[in-house]
Amino acid sequence: MLDRKQMVAEIAEEVISRLLTHLDAPSSSGAAARAARAGGAPARKTPARTGHGVFQTVDEAVAAAAAAQVRVAEMGLEERGRMIAVIRRICDEQAEELGRMELDETRIGRLEHKIGKLKAMRYVLGVEAMQSGARSDRTGLCIIERAPWGVIGMVLPATHSVPTMVSNAVNVLAAGNTAVFNPHPAGARVAAYALQLFNRTIETEIGVANVITTVAEPSIETAEQIFRHPDVALLCVTGGPAVVKAAAQSGKRVIAGGPGNPPVVVDDDADLDLAARSIIEGAAFDNNLLCIGEKEVFVVESVADDFMKAMSRAGAVLLNAQAIKRLTEAAFTFDGPGKGCGRAHVKRDLLGQDAGRLAEAAGVKVPAGTVMLFGETAASHPFVQEEQMMPFLPIVRVPDFEAGVAGALQAEHGYRHTAVVHTRNVDHATQMARALNTTLFVQNAASTAALGVNGPGYFSHTIATPTGEGITTPLTFTRERQFAIGNAMRFI
Repeated sequence: MLDRKQMVAEIAEEVISRLLTHLDAPSSSGAAARAARAGGAPARKTPARTGHGVFQTVDEAVAAAAAAQVRVAEMGLEERGRMIAVIRRICDEQAEELGRMELDETRIGRLEHKIGKLKAMRYVLGVEAMQSGARSDRTGLCIIERAPWGVIGMVLPATHSVPTMVSNAVNVLAAGNTAVFNPHPAGARVAAYALQLFNRTIETEIGVANVITTVAEPSIETAEQIFRHPDVALLCVTGGPAVVKAAAQSGKRVIAGGPGNPPVVVDDDADLDLAARSIIEGAAFDNNLLCIGEKEVFVVESVADDFMKAMSRAGAVLLNAQAIKRLTEAAFTFDGPGKGCGRAHVKRDLLGQDAGRLAEAAGVKVPAGTVMLFGETAASHPFVQEEQMMPFLPIVRVPDFEAGVAGALQAEHGYRHTAVVHTRNVDHATQMARALNTTLFVQNAASTAALGVNGPGYFSHTIATPTGEGITTPLTFTRERQFAIGNAMRFI
């Protein structure tokens, strides 16, 4: 069993270094940002002002959320729906302001997609997902209800700070819970600002305060305090096995989102233009920061050249081998003694940056507005094997569909997160879906279709792969309760 020091160390390593991706919170000052990239200490940000859900300590934040949860649990679904409507309305009306604030603070992603993610909050399931059940036989009636857990402890990533908070808030409030959030320091200011907007308006219009809370200065220590707090009933975390294991030491149930490295297979009968447009749409979204975004493509040899042309027609820019080599050296560090030797590790410098910035690192010029770069690599290339969050797509030629599935299975590393196939062959799609056994599987569409964006899925920024809940909904944050009535309601 981990002792407390080990737990804190592992949380620090995983939550800050891997889970939350952007360790140093860049200042809005260009000089400070350059200093941070050069290895200097970033300027310390002013803590968020307290009030309307923002507190100095975890104890205060949890106590306020716990008091609010009593009121929220008593609400009917209609009143909870009114709270959710407030949050959705603010996200829609102030999407540009909040999106710009998040981009200015985190310095990763694309403004139009920051805005788009906030506009997409209408796709997140709210009270409409809540449901009751019943069954009866000659012995009586059993009513099955979904009950809230209480206060939910949640960690927010820098990659999608406000959207993750909002989608989780919609889910937990619909289920009768409240939440205390620990944002990543790189996105803490905008998270606190948005949280105060939501709370202030909900208090004015609905009459309940502090339905979601946070701390003015979130840190790894405050995350650990939330994990251990006796009044936090359930945890929702995202990251590697160490984070999940550390959170589990609390003795609480953990809903865990894990890593992903979503592969794409392009079959020899695919609509190549549709495939190219869809792959770019998913992979270029917010500069490939989405965990579901297409990260590597395996294309059957017989159509590989035509697929490359389709990618170019769709607006992506092809890099040659030398440019890919330069980009690789800029994007990765290696454990080995020489360049390109040993285990690869993704640098933070290019994470979530525009394609133009990547092109500069590759030593090439691209047209203004280019959103995606691509090029041929071997299956063993770091861009294929590592979860990189950049608008560059490695393309791997394979002799046939079976080899493509095998390559996709290896590159996905058993995360069981997301996979995409472009094929007209239903048997091939079924074969790949069974082989990879991912939480999300998409055929002939962009990966974002799985989240209800131009597709039939539904939306959330928390996709629980290690613990199996999948895309979270209000039901994810409920407990099932049964009310058995003996010898009652026997109509048949």
